[in-house]
Amino acid sequence: MLLDVKAIEAGYGPAQVLFGISFQIDEGEVVTLIGRNGMGKTTTVRTIMGLVRAGRGEISLAGERIDGAAPHRIARLGIGLVPEGRQIFPNLSVRENLLMAGRDRGWGGEAWTFERVLDFFPRLGERLTHAGTQLSGGEQQMLAIGRALMTNPRLLILDEATEGLAPVIREEIWARLGLLKKAGLSILVIDKEMEALSELADRHYVIEKGEIAWSGSSADLLADPSIQETYLGV
Repeated sequence: MLLDVKAIEAGYGPAQVLFGISFQIDEGEVVTLIGRNGMGKTTTVRTIMGLVRAGRGEISLAGERIDGAAPHRIARLGIGLVPEGRQIFPNLSVRENLLMAGRDRGWGGEAWTFERVLDFFPRLGERLTHAGTQLSGGEQQMLAIGRALMTNPRLLILDEATEGLAPVIREEIWARLGLLKKAGLSILVIDKEMEALSELADRHYVIEKGEIAWSGSSADLLADPSIQETYLGV
């Protein structure tokens, strides 16, 4: 098992958001966290990354406890985050955004290098001298993913992977995530594109009011329309 989240509770000051969240991700597996806005998905990601401290529970990466660790240490242990809103460095060039994130791979498999990222996202190669503010939303998302890949993660987390992107760009992002899955990269993804998620992911976890309300495979999710109506409808 790569990531093991056990009964975590977390929140912001006196406001508790997570109430015993538990889920697992195996090596090479793609898993989703889905649910309506405000249910705790982003807080779960922030807690995994150490940006929010878990009040209770345990989080382990490849058997090593990471709850309580500093965010930079968690990143170095092998979790790459593509945060909601992308959060690239707007005044740095594409080249600088990528190179500043570079990290040697500490485990097996082909390493993500600057050249490999540009092969993966050719459009970035055409924008190397452009600042983050000069990129389209789709290009910024490619850069955010490329930057995360430059850390050579064991687990890639994407929060709102395609939010606000044009349909053609969304299709390209989903296609690239499919290639990452084929390459054996473990992925945790949050998004609202249920058709794309069901094609990409092995398993799904539905969050409702800070708790896991349902979990199952893509086949299970598609076979029961009431799950989407109950937990994912607006």
